Parts: sequence; C-alpha cells; structure tokens
Amino acid sequence: MSKNICVIPARMGSSRFPGKPLKKINGKELLHHVYDNCSKTNSFDRILVATPDEEIESFCQKIGAESMITSSRHKRASDRCHEVLQKLEKNKELFEILTMVQGDEPLVGSEIIDKITQSLIVNKDVYCANGFGEIEIEDLTNKNCIKVIKDLNDNAIYMSRNEIPFDPKVNENVGKQICVIPFRTDFLKLYSGWLETPLEICESIDMLRVIENGYKVKMINIKGTFHPVDEPSDIKVVENLLNFSS
Repeated sequence: MSKNICVIPARMGSSRFPGKPLKKINGKELLHHVYDNCSKTNSFDRILVATPDEEIESFCQKIGAESMITSSRHKRASDRCHEVLQKLEKNKELFEILTMVQGDEPLVGSEIIDKITQSLIVNKDVYCANGFGEIEIEDLTNKNCIKVIKDLNDNAIYMSRNEIPFDPKVNENVGKQICVIPFRTDFLKLYSGWLETPLEICESIDMLRVIENGYKVKMINIKGTFHPVDEPSDIKVVENLLNFSS
C-alpha cells in the first residue's frame, strides 16, 4: 500500500522576516499553528519539519514534532523537500506523494490540506497540484501575493508576484496560490534535477520551473480567507482573522 508524507519547510533566515517560524500569533508560534493543522489531516503516514536551523529543530522537539536538518544552501522550499525525500529513501522509506505545506500559512486548515493532497491520490494523471484561492483587488499590487492565471482545465498558465490581467466581473481563472503543494515523489525527483529556469529566477516562484519545462500544475479551487505571514505587519492581520473565525 502506498504511503504519503507531509513536509513543512521552515527556516529562520527569511530576508523579509528573520526568525518568522517562531514568532507568536495569539501566543502560539507560527510553525506550531501550521504543524497542528497538518497533524489533524487524514492523508499522511508521516509529518516532518525540514529546516537548516538547530533552533527550529529544538523547538520541534519541544512540541513533539518530527524534524530533519537539511542544507542551508537551498533557494527553493521544494528542493529542501527533495533532500528530505532523498534521505528517507536511503533508509528504504518510500512514499508515493510528498505534500509541501509552507510554514507561513497558519490559516490553511486540515480539510484544505487533505483536499489538495487528495487531488493526486484520486487522480493518477496529476503529478503536481496547488491550492487556488480567491483574489482581492488589493492583492494585485502585493508582491508577497503570488497571483495565478489558469486555463479552462484548471492548470496554471502563469504565476507572478507582479500585477496580472484581472477583471473582477470575469475572474474564475485568476486567483492566488495557496502554498499546499503535493508532488508525486517521482516527479519531485525529476523537478529537482532540472536547473532553475529564467522565469523561476525572475519571480522567485518554485512552480514556474514546472511550467517552463512543459509540465502541468493542477490548481485546486479553495474557498475561504487566507493570509500568509510574509512580513511583521502580517502578524496582526492573521491574529484578527483567527479571532474572527473562532
């Protein structure tokens, strides 16, 4: 029977918000929020935090989360996840699907993580997927928000941190990326063997490496309000959203 793993990449050295994973939101560390959401899912045989930092490893031990120290040289979170996969496979631990859940998405609950992962579990033709959330006008000028244009078959055409064509009257195919990204592990190995691509470097978006190499990223429609923590000012925004939903 095939097995699936959830990997949460987290590092202290964020250029926009150093120490971000251990900053507190409503008295609880950001990484702890994300880990707890992942722990409530039904799709995984294992959940693991991937980090280059001993401080995060120590925190994971404190909250009872499994962690793995990875290289500090990775530019993309998906390549950090590939390192985890390589190390596990060396120990004869094999998985069919690896779902990367970014460590800065505290509003993404377990049901959403399961829904996006299930898109690979139930459809063997899908090898990489992302969440696709509703976009607001103010998101268009926010470079921290990754905007997505998808085709009529729900595959991503392009992703950008910059403004993209958007008409609020006809917006079904324009949204924002929700950073829950399941890969078939064979495809993740293929992906990590490719060189960084020009648009990936320009935009600093992992998924453009997939698109530029001619492969598809299936976008899974997600309803709800989501706000990742990219900068210190996002803490208060997320706190307010959490308080409103509780």
